[in-house]
Amino acid sequence: MYLSLVLVCLPLSILYQRYLYFRRMNIPLETSEYFKYAFTSVYVDIMFFVSWILEKLGICDQVRLIRTSLKIGVFQTDRELHIRDEQFDNVPVRIYEPKHPSSGPRRCLVYIHGGAGMLGTINAYAATCRHLALKTGTMVVDIGYRLAPEHPHPAQFEDCMSAVTHFLKEAENYGVDPNRVILAGDSSGGTLVSLVCHRLVTRKDTPRVRAQLLIYPPYQSVDLTLPSYQQNFFGPVLLGKRVFELAARFFNEEAADVSGFMKNAHVPDYFSVKYRKWISADLVPDEFKVRGYVPIAPAPFSEKLYKAAGIALQEDFCPLLSTDDIIRQLPETFLLTCEYDVLRDDGLLYKKRLEDNGVPVTWHHLKTGFHGIMYQNDCVPFQFKEAQEAMEHIVDFVQRC
Repeated sequence: MYLSLVLVCLPLSILYQRYLYFRRMNIPLETSEYFKYAFTSVYVDIMFFVSWILEKLGICDQVRLIRTSLKIGVFQTDRELHIRDEQFDNVPVRIYEPKHPSSGPRRCLVYIHGGAGMLGTINAYAATCRHLALKTGTMVVDIGYRLAPEHPHPAQFEDCMSAVTHFLKEAENYGVDPNRVILAGDSSGGTLVSLVCHRLVTRKDTPRVRAQLLIYPPYQSVDLTLPSYQQNFFGPVLLGKRVFELAARFFNEEAADVSGFMKNAHVPDYFSVKYRKWISADLVPDEFKVRGYVPIAPAPFSEKLYKAAGIALQEDFCPLLSTDDIIRQLPETFLLTCEYDVLRDDGLLYKKRLEDNGVPVTWHHLKTGFHGIMYQNDCVPFQFKEAQEAMEHIVDFVQRC
């Protein structure tokens, strides 16, 4: 009886919930790929919704199921690449090395994949890394850092720092010029890239990183009333509410009051005043405020939400909180942002800080892009014209380094 009830109610519940979501979904009407955007958004939302239900029923763990659902990857050979798994200082990595001979030491792109520190894997990003290695003629190293919530923060940063430091010191043994190593990452991987770069500039025992390549990274939790958080709360793909749900899972905490976070109730007054010079809607260019932005007065401070935010308000987790002494030493940067991304303004504010401190920035903005648009760019149902154009810009940047 119970099973029959589940089999009847579950599909009906999914259909009804997705109907409500579709009505509110924030999809750029100007795009020629409207239905592909809608399909991708609904697909991802159903994946999260079904995995949540199955977890509540005690059938499986949501995070582990989504890891599998995002992409089931396997180790594949390639006619034009040497692909092998190794360990750098006990951290698993996968190396993609072009088979064609090089006239001298190669450049290398060290990739730190995204997935909120929980969902991405070496297998899931195999197609991305193969594509980058083939198109740029560059060795690519993908770091298989430990994942939350099984391995809490700062395990992810520690693994990436250990692997990158090891490789910078050993690059010549891999036929790589240690002065032509690029760190790249998407989403939370982009955050890890910047955190590693910020730490490396304080060290003198490793070669300097040539560049950082950042794809729609999240950079702060101080001001969640920025225009992009309001404009893109209903996606597509990365919903505002989902940001907080993923953060709660990452920190192994119960999901807290989303509405309170969205009004900055988790931030003490002295804290917001201290960092307003770097993190504020006033610093976001006006062209990004025309699409439904209304300034929001902060809610009364909540000690409970402040404690829940915890590490998310620390410099070791938020690159935008780093001092100018650190920022001005950072390497040349490529930054990709998307108009329909709740995290868009984090990237814009980081761009401003880099430029204000004299760091060269190559910025590419996708006017109808969304968070995650570059993932599975090799898969036709999820292929978007803007993502393909963006990949060409990324390839050009890497080849210049």
